Amino acid sequence: MLTSSIKNLSPYLLPVMEEFYSLQGEGIQAGKPAYFLRIGGCEIGCYFCDVKESWDANRHKLTPVDEIVLRILNNPARAVVITGGEPMLYNLEFLCKTLKNNNIKLYLETSGSETISGEWDWICVSPKKNHPPKLSVLQQASELKVVICNETDFDWAEENAKLVRSDCPLLLQPEWSNQKKVLPKIVDYILLNPKWRISLQSHKFINIP
Repeated sequence: MLTSSIKNLSPYLLPVMEEFYSLQGEGIQAGKPAYFLRIGGCEIGCYFCDVKESWDANRHKLTPVDEIVLRILNNPARAVVITGGEPMLYNLEFLCKTLKNNNIKLYLETSGSETISGEWDWICVSPKKNHPPKLSVLQQASELKVVICNETDFDWAEENAKLVRSDCPLLLQPEWSNQKKVLPKIVDYILLNPKWRISLQSHKFINIP
């Protein structure tokens, strides 16, 4: 949930939910070390979201971007994953520019529901049915990662796959709480539709953040 004051927030402040250094757990970049910055605030509210505490931006402390950058620079990785919530609810131009000036690679996790701000090295779009992605964001996607909860989600995945660039990797990821049921269906689907590949939340299997 967002108030108008949060939506119009200065680009020099962000409602940070959490920050940590870990391995990327899912998608094309899985296994790579990165600093994770989770920004609070989301208007989508997916029932399967595993970070529901990120939804209400007002619960999270407004943090100066300069402080965030200093913490990012004080870790071994030269890569940052910006996630949420929905990070594109905010103007991230200043954050991106400052990190780019320090030779940090920037990876964005977004639903695609908001216009992209900032300069990114990689944009992972994970579209949600109840708040569909903007076409302009899909066309900027470096990867398309669709969460599969049930069989109807395969049709949703194909709808979005038609809108990304032809060289955009396409991934299907089982919803964690339902993975035992949907994982075999994903495997069968990919075998029949080899343009897709599987994404697993490996960080949950190896018990890291």
